[in-house]
Amino acid sequence: MDFQLISIGLFVGFLVGLTGVGGAALLTPILVMLGIQPTIAVGTDLVYNSITKVFGTLQHWRQRTINLQIVFYFALGSVPSAVLAVNCIQWIEQLYGDADVILKKVLGFALILIPVVMIVKTIQDRREPHPNRWQQMDIGEKRTITIAIGAVLGFIVGLTSIGSGSLFALALMYFFRMSGKEVVGTDIGHAFILVTAAGLVHMGYGTVDYPIVFQLLAGSIPGVFIGSILATRVPTLLLRCAISTIIFFTGLKLL
Repeated sequence: MDFQLISIGLFVGFLVGLTGVGGAALLTPILVMLGIQPTIAVGTDLVYNSITKVFGTLQHWRQRTINLQIVFYFALGSVPSAVLAVNCIQWIEQLYGDADVILKKVLGFALILIPVVMIVKTIQDRREPHPNRWQQMDIGEKRTITIAIGAVLGFIVGLTSIGSGSLFALALMYFFRMSGKEVVGTDIGHAFILVTAAGLVHMGYGTVDYPIVFQLLAGSIPGVFIGSILATRVPTLLLRCAISTIIFFTGLKLL
């Protein structure tokens, strides 16, 4: 057992349970900085993410806080796009042999984008704006744009493992009129499908380190539990801003 990896899982899980943000955006760059090959880091994080999201998805399914129609439209775009992204990085590696260099740069850009999204999401969480024109439309009328959003964001997630929660949550809040619980439930339900699909492709290519997955889980499961208990006692807004700052400068370091 590698207690460093268990500690990392505990730390990331604790922060996710405490603030609800930053899982993959924290874990993937940490794995890269530990010297793990970027392609392996992304594949490992996707499989780890898939397992962790099983529990959240089941809970929200029981609570009936998952909008299955939105999940379906998102997945129509995101799943094939994520699968394409994973295959693209493998094709680049086979043709040119420098996929990890490219992936590291893309990770850097994604890590700079995610903190901005997280801050915007935090601000929107605290506001009660009037419904915009998108929110006033029926879900069926937004089918095309929902699938398109899924395709664009799904490609980013498939390429970097980052954004399955934060990017899609922001899209849900802007384009759909939903309660906070529905946003979280729908986001987690779709993220489970997306990261599972991308993770399975990585497993097919052999770019998943299973011992790392299990050791991260050994730390993150109690970490999420402890963080969730303390969530109501800690100023999470300040912590979200601090996490966003750390992720931003990590992205700069990877460029």
